[in-house]
Amino acid sequence: MAPRIAIIGAGFGGVAVAAALRRAGFHDFVLLEKADRPGGVWRDNAYPGCACDVPAPLYSFSFAPNPDWSRRFPPHSEILAYLDRCVAELGLTPHLRLGAEVTGAVWDDQESCWRIALADGAEIVADVLVPAVGQLSRPLVPRLPGADGFRGRALHTARWDPALPIEGKRVAVIGTGASAIQLVPAIAGTAARVVVFQRSAPWTLPKPDRRYGRVRRMLYRRVPALMRPPRAGTWAMTLVTGAALLGNPAAGAFLRAASRAQRRWQVREPVLRARITPDEPMGCKRVLYTSAWLPTLGRPDVDLVTAPIEAVTADGIRTADGAEHPCDILVYGTGFAATDFLTPMRVTGRGGERLDHVWRDGAHAYLGMAVPGFPNMFLVYGPNTNTGNTSVVYFHEAQARYIVQAVRALAAGSGTLDVRPEVAAGYDAELQSRLAGSVWTACRNWYRTPSGRVVTNWPGTAAEYRRRTARLRPDDFRPPPQAGRP
Repeated sequence: MAPRIAIIGAGFGGVAVAAALRRAGFHDFVLLEKADRPGGVWRDNAYPGCACDVPAPLYSFSFAPNPDWSRRFPPHSEILAYLDRCVAELGLTPHLRLGAEVTGAVWDDQESCWRIALADGAEIVADVLVPAVGQLSRPLVPRLPGADGFRGRALHTARWDPALPIEGKRVAVIGTGASAIQLVPAIAGTAARVVVFQRSAPWTLPKPDRRYGRVRRMLYRRVPALMRPPRAGTWAMTLVTGAALLGNPAAGAFLRAASRAQRRWQVREPVLRARITPDEPMGCKRVLYTSAWLPTLGRPDVDLVTAPIEAVTADGIRTADGAEHPCDILVYGTGFAATDFLTPMRVTGRGGERLDHVWRDGAHAYLGMAVPGFPNMFLVYGPNTNTGNTSVVYFHEAQARYIVQAVRALAAGSGTLDVRPEVAAGYDAELQSRLAGSVWTACRNWYRTPSGRVVTNWPGTAAEYRRRTARLRPDDFRPPPQAGRP
């Protein structure tokens, strides 16, 4: 009997699993999406300048290449349209349930199934639960003194209002991460003034963007095989950045030199250049690809503030040096609660064990997917499956292949798949040992919990992850308990 499968989230991860299931001949699945359309982060992030920072040839499914990208680093609208097209053309629309917000899921020991609660009171019963909500779905807004008294408009980049008038306004942007470095160049020159509040200077590299012409797109549509070399070339490029992150001295020196050259070329003013020079190891925070950020900081209508924020006032921001920075619009480019996996859903496993209690010291999962005591549950983009140098879509496809194998095993009569505690513990110990010596422990970043545990990033290469997830090993899982026993 084919298992019933519930996938939570219709972003890249959820779509990857749904497509893999359908290609494998499994059709009894539902794709639950709380919003009114698929898209995940590309639906939620619609701020000016929002675009991919992974080249398009690699930021797409291997089984669904896109000949219509307008440029190497496409804007969010094109990525969103691509996902919409994948849902339709891969036959996933009949499985898609929009406006279905999951509030919790409980494993039923007696019936060996998951009971999934929706916000509207409905319940879905499934044999397999696949949370694919991602790591970047919950905006993080810092608690700043006085923020509630601000009289202007305040919003997070992931909750952008397309009707928000920017022209002639004074805009304050808190943060210098991936969203801010795209937003600020896009609004500078339209806003009357932009003030950027920087806690730490990011490492940047030039963004080798370019337009894809009409002839190129036409050739890709007529001969799809022509899209393979650019994908392979992009993959090869990520091997260099990956080697640098993993400690290769030559690769690291090359990238640091490229970043220094970019700062010298794009910021001629020595004082400003000193303020935007990172004082943390390259890679301990996300390295940002941009060719517009540094020149924008040198504009006369853009100010960079490095003094710590003391409070938000009714009319702007006051910093620790006593300066007042008036603004009409306050933008939080402050990232996401990436370490709070599955929050605010409440997931309860075997014997009434709650996942948030299991993860109270930091999230962990075997291969980033399976947690002991939570049978037939497989996460997508779970703990320690983020990549700092290549396309996360590659990881999603690897996870989708593994999940299909799990579903096949269940369909063949495996009963339940509950990863052995000793297998999961051994895997986690290995990962944390490798991560302890990584660059990600060298500074404060969104990869770590307050205790310092790295819970988001994968410590090896993407090829290693694909190899380790290529085959589901039945011995990694314990047999189902006997009837009448917990």
